[in-house]
Amino acid sequence: MKLFNYRLNFLAAKWYREAAEQGDVDTQISLAIMYLNGTGIPVNKVKGYMWFSLAKTQGHEKGAEGLEIVRKVMTLAGISKAQALASEWWEKHN
Repeated sequence: MKLFNYRLNFLAAKWYREAAEQGDVDTQISLAIMYLNGTGIPVNKVKGYMWFSLAKTQGHEKGAEGLEIVRKVMTLAGISKAQALASEWWEKHN
């Protein structure tokens, strides 16, 4: 059963990533949470922060809330890297 759940989470992460890359703000929030929890993908606070940041930029309230939470468990270097990734993504897609 664990293998089945892992496989489902892995597939969900794949589809969420594709939708988030297309700018779906709700999916960006979900993907950020998946990165923070390691649901279907390895834990990655930098990418979680990046997706929360992009959602916030698009006016999603939960993006701002997520940033406040994840900021507390990240280093300044990690935050800086996440902000740079978010800026790069934004420039590429807008």
